[in-house]
Amino acid sequence: MPTGVHLRDARQQLFDAAERVLLRDGPNGLTSRAVTDEAACAKGVLHRHFTDFDAFLTELVLDRAAQLETQAHELRETVGTGTVADNLTSALTTLFGPVPVAIIPLITFRDELRARLRQATRGGGIAILAQVTTAVSAYLADERAMGRISADADIDSLTLSLVGGGHLLFADRDPAPPTTATVNKLVTTVLAGVVQRRPG
Repeated sequence: MPTGVHLRDARQQLFDAAERVLLRDGPNGLTSRAVTDEAACAKGVLHRHFTDFDAFLTELVLDRAAQLETQAHELRETVGTGTVADNLTSALTTLFGPVPVAIIPLITFRDELRARLRQATRGGGIAILAQVTTAVSAYLADERAMGRISADADIDSLTLSLVGGGHLLFADRDPAPPTTATVNKLVTTVLAGVVQRRPG
């Protein structure tokens, strides 16, 4: 159906434009005019596909949050391989990439967006952070089941420390995101009491 293809292309074009504006100008700079200017299209194009700007932002956040599912799956694939600390260091660096980190303050900044995200999906009010939390928690639970993390490890507390600490590290990207060594130090410190040492 040509109409469906056209609609999908227009939506993706607008999403990509919004992402560029968000990365360049931050949440304050993300307006419907800025998005349509960036996409080089008439302002009416956005309103033809979305009821209002908050509806557009909701779909944008849900689209980008869904992309994290692939990265979450890749983290689960590392269970039992390498070291737990290295796997989580790599995952946090990917999950807290430039786009997810830019979207989090946008959600915080707009009450209506948070409300719509909560309606759209369970735990959606803190989309992005919710996806990262789910990914890290599932990975830690799998590693505990494999015996690489102690059986009495508190997965919820570990996840909270890793996601909260990781977000704080990546939220301040001036002048640059944290180094791998910095992220690894956080992960290693959080996991210090629960990672099982291999004999010998």
